[in-house]
Amino acid sequence: MTNQEWMDRFLGYLRVERGLSANTLSSYTNDLKMYVEFLGRKAVVRARPADVSGFIRFLYDRGLKPRSAARALAAVRGLHRFLILEKATEQNPTTVVERPRAFSPLPHFLSIEEVDRLLAAPDVSDPAGLRDRAMIEVLYATGLRVSELVNLRLDGVNLDTGFVRCLGKGSKERVVPLGASACTAVRAYLEGGRASHASDTMFLTRNGTALSRVAFWGLLKNYAVRAGIQKSISPHMIRHSFATHLLERDADLRAVQLMLGHAEISTTQIYTHVIRERLKAVYKSFHPRA
Repeated sequence: MTNQEWMDRFLGYLRVERGLSANTLSSYTNDLKMYVEFLGRKAVVRARPADVSGFIRFLYDRGLKPRSAARALAAVRGLHRFLILEKATEQNPTTVVERPRAFSPLPHFLSIEEVDRLLAAPDVSDPAGLRDRAMIEVLYATGLRVSELVNLRLDGVNLDTGFVRCLGKGSKERVVPLGASACTAVRAYLEGGRASHASDTMFLTRNGTALSRVAFWGLLKNYAVRAGIQKSISPHMIRHSFATHLLERDADLRAVQLMLGHAEISTTQIYTHVIRERLKAVYKSFHPRA
């Protein structure tokens, strides 16, 4: 049988035996057409791992992203498993070929000067401004997720020792240091900005209810505009800034991992890529022969 015939037979199997949707079948068809095109005159039943690896490079040359290449490889793997099922071959050349990995976008962050301007934006003569200044200070001082920040409890903040205790992903509790500036801002909020309410939540609205994530995001965006920050800001950008600024000052990667509450060190390592990219940019800007 020709490569095209094997492809058509496999797609028929997926449609009838596996009951795949029309959209999925369309994706498989497009991916396998490229595979058949790449193989040319080489019979698909005689394909080797080098051919499959070459196909991945062929896809990259065509401008496909790793996610799309991984989907195409899944279609090719399915085809070769089908060929074994049909007893057309005993070899599956895809088993030793690694799945293309999507590149994680580098996180965006603020410069230290931008952080200073953002922190100075709230009007601390107003109770709401005292709260907002305290929230931004805590966010930058600890790298908390926004959900952790808005759910922070009164008994989770120890201003005497300078620590916060929060409940993170998977209901995992962690303790993070709280710097002097953040402690001062929180103390000012508790003394002059937080009305006496029965709620155990730290940061409250004027009505005594917990501030929502969306509401805080909106406040942060307004303060960024007031501070003249052009970047599209988010609470997570403050978290990225916390980690990046620590690592720029030679903080231990494992310590930053613990403070961020990352389960895997690989998640934290993305910030080392950020620093390397910044160093490259500085080099290109200032080295006379860059």
